[in-house]
This record gives sequence, structure tokens and C-alpha cells, in this order.
Amino acid sequence: MKTLMIKQYYGDYDAMKGGGGSEIPADKKPAAKTLSSGVSSEWPLWEVFVRSKQGLDHKHVGSLHAADAKMAIENGRDVYTRRQEGVSIWVVESKHIHASNPDEAESFYEPAADKVYRHPTFYDLPDSLTHM
Repeated sequence: MKTLMIKQYYGDYDAMKGGGGSEIPADKKPAAKTLSSGVSSEWPLWEVFVRSKQGLDHKHVGSLHAADAKMAIENGRDVYTRRQEGVSIWVVESKHIHASNPDEAESFYEPAADKVYRHPTFYDLPDSLTHM
């Protein structure tokens, strides 16, 4: 007697029943490896940002793999706010983040060096002034 085992992932049950689904159309989804059973073996990488109770800005706390944005938020909550230190979570799929190259930082930031008027380094402050 042979036993067939199928590995199920988050959201698979609703998809099998005809419900659920994702907001991304099938032709726009990123390509992923598929197993012989037709199940994807790779989820996209998401960057997680958490706003703490003390701050107004969201800070990058880490990355995780998830099937969709809802799953990324839930997993981000479970992984990065275990001690209830956050009040808000943002998740961004890594492929949507664009950054400058650190190796080109000198030439990238060079135009700001000739604008000395933006930095008050040439003012003489009185000695009685302790905080600026």
C-alpha cells in the first residue's frame, strides 16, 4: 500500500477549495521553482519595518520569506514583535527596493560638498551658548 504525502503551504487549502487567491495576477507573479507536485518551493523575500511605541518612524528590523503581503505581516509580527514592542508593521517585497551603490558613494554625494551654506560651520558662537 502506497501513501501519497503532499506538503501543504500557507494558503494552499483555500486555493484547493476554490477560494482565497492572491491580489497579484498569475502572469505578474515572480517565477519560482516548482516541485513535481506543482507546489512552489520558493517564496519572495520581504523586508520588515517596525514602528516602536517610542518612535514615529519605522525602522528596518529584518527580512523573511512569505507567500504574500498578509502572510509577511503576520510572520513579521510573530518574529519581530514578540515582546509587544511595535505598534505598526510595514512589509515591502525586496524586489521593489532600489538603492544606491555604496562603492559609488563618493561620487554620488560629491555635489553636496560644494554647498557650504547648508552647514553652519563658519559661524562663531558665543561661549555662553551651550546647546545648539
